[in-house]
Amino acid sequence: MSDFTANFWSVYVAGLTILSILGCVLLLWVTARKKVASSSDNTTGHVWDGDLREMNNPMPRWWVWLFVITIVYSLLYLVAYPGLGSYQGEMGWTSRGEHASEMDQATKELAPLYAQFAAKPVEELAGDPKAKAIGERLFVNNCAQCHGSDARGSKGFPNLTDADWLHGGTPDKIIETITKGRRGQMPPMAAAVGGADDVKNVAQYVLSLSNAPHDSVRAQLGKAKFTACAACHGVDGKGNQAIGAPNLTDDIWLHGWGENAVIAMVNNGKLNEMPAQENKLTAEQIRVLAAYVWGFSNKPQAAKP
Repeated sequence: MSDFTANFWSVYVAGLTILSILGCVLLLWVTARKKVASSSDNTTGHVWDGDLREMNNPMPRWWVWLFVITIVYSLLYLVAYPGLGSYQGEMGWTSRGEHASEMDQATKELAPLYAQFAAKPVEELAGDPKAKAIGERLFVNNCAQCHGSDARGSKGFPNLTDADWLHGGTPDKIIETITKGRRGQMPPMAAAVGGADDVKNVAQYVLSLSNAPHDSVRAQLGKAKFTACAACHGVDGKGNQAIGAPNLTDDIWLHGWGENAVIAMVNNGKLNEMPAQENKLTAEQIRVLAAYVWGFSNKPQAAKP
């Protein structure tokens, strides 16, 4: 990424811009000074197909002046707006500022609409048709890229339609997750568990917790080694939402199922991150989005008359 933010590229782009404008000026100047010899009938003397002759007519004045105006306009534009590398322009315009201005304007226009939802609890908001329609668009624009358009996720991206929540599925927790984001990390645990055989035994024990097909002998041997994992997942393997540790006793596997997947997790660990949305969405938008997400795995309350 540093290759694209280094000062060299600013200078490079600025140089190309200036050279392009100077090239246009040079082309216009050379064309205006060049005189083509013509015969008495005002032709250049070139003949094609026996009778097709090239006339020696000058460029129309309006075309020349339009070309000049274009060059002058480009120079004025580069003075007023950013276009010469890191030069910011006299107008102080930035695409980021333009975007922020448009977002502020949109927020003001939508404020009365979101004010209708402010008094409703999230559980009731999840059943409001207008709120659901807005929540759906917010989800598609900001969440579907990872969780899928149907919110069922994929490998490494949580399914939002079941009742399994790493950090808690209450409305407040969902709002907190969307607002601040989440960073989940399981460190490599192979060294704490023991050798390769011990890791395999632990994997079989983990599979046994959810009644998945497993080697019961190895699972029994791995139970003692599971104490290295119990600090996060609990002695019973039911996880800990306070730190985002998954429940190992259900049949939900975020990063893949089976002995090989569990061994890879123990050996290599895993880092997952959901980006915070507080800089992209307003608090009102996040609340409506949270209600929409909460409604995937819960029954909304009936709207009050």
